[in-house]
Amino acid sequence: MKKVLISLFTLFLLTSNSYSAGSSGGETKSNYDQAVKLILKAKKNEKKGKNDKAEAIYKKANKLLIKSNKKNPNKADTLNYLGFTTRKLGDYDRAEKYYLQGLALKPNHKGINEYLGELYIVTKRHNLAVERLEVLKSCNCEEYEDLKAIIAGEKVSKY
Repeated sequence: MKKVLISLFTLFLLTSNSYSAGSSGGETKSNYDQAVKLILKAKKNEKKGKNDKAEAIYKKANKLLIKSNKKNPNKADTLNYLGFTTRKLGDYDRAEKYYLQGLALKPNHKGINEYLGELYIVTKRHNLAVERLEVLKSCNCEEYEDLKAIIAGEKVSKY
């Protein structure tokens, strides 16, 4: 009986240590999850006019997304945010490649279609932005309304 209790107690200690050693109260977030959190933070900074701070955060998010894409390639959501952060950092050619790669995987991806449309406005390809809007037309979503406003010139930002 004593050996059984000692064995159970040892097993309990080993089990409880393995949970606490791996994290502090939860699992480690993936590179993708960390990047999404950073993107939201960067957007808030942009809205407040803190563009330098937003750019630094977008750079961090972009690095995490590159790691995520290497580990788990061909995920439309990752490619969407890779395109987004790359576009926010001013590399429109590379951003477009990420968006198009994402659309090849998921042609109706709302985020990619909106953000690619925004890129087309910035790069003065209005007709292509309208094509992205057409894809979003039936989604009854925020992405459609945002892109429609940008195309109409109602919503002006750095994109």
